Amino acid sequence: MRVALLTVGDELLAGDTVNTNAAWLGRRLAERGVDVERVLVLPDRVGEIARAVNEAQAAFDAVVVTGGLGPTHDDLTMEAVAAAFGTELSTSRAVRDWLDEKGYAADDLAPGTTRIPARAEMLPNPEGVAPGCHIGNVYVLPGVPAEMKAMWGEIAAEFSGEARYVETVRAAEPESALVGRIAELRDRFDVVVGSYPGEDVRIKIQATDEEELRRAVDWLRERVESPAPD
Repeated sequence: MRVALLTVGDELLAGDTVNTNAAWLGRRLAERGVDVERVLVLPDRVGEIARAVNEAQAAFDAVVVTGGLGPTHDDLTMEAVAAAFGTELSTSRAVRDWLDEKGYAADDLAPGTTRIPARAEMLPNPEGVAPGCHIGNVYVLPGVPAEMKAMWGEIAAEFSGEARYVETVRAAEPESALVGRIAELRDRFDVVVGSYPGEDVRIKIQATDEEELRRAVDWLRERVESPAPD
């Protein structure tokens, strides 16, 4: 399964807020064997969001959008998603009933709270008031991390792929010195390899076969200099 993550918010582009949602979702999807092949950060502009959603929903198996939900002036994601699917926002009875169950009267709600794209399925927000939605292969979640994580729990089962096994080998050598051995590792074994420099180089090895992963890890550990014990 191939997935795109679209995160919405001027504050992300300005660096005022760290984009922890993309990192968290990327990890959760990888754990489910899903390939996250695109991550975009988008401004609070309907046209930009709609264009990105339209392109992504055609190119990927699923799209997860976070941020820009709610009744304030810069919460434009629902409008943009509706535009991407050639529809309009409409008042949702499902949202209205859900908010009634949570104890919110009509007078408590800002205008627009109950509106989602026509034909969309409402996704309840266990930690907040602004609902998400699901339309086509697009899932729209809140940007507030606690709300996003809670709502993810409601839809995680929709995302799945081939099981993967992962292990990391640390090497006390410069990354440039490891290029040849990493290339040979890729040639010898059916694995995906990534290397990440730092105090030590972390070599992340992934495979869909647990025994193949074990053989690759053992082969590499015999050929790199291990860091000194802490």
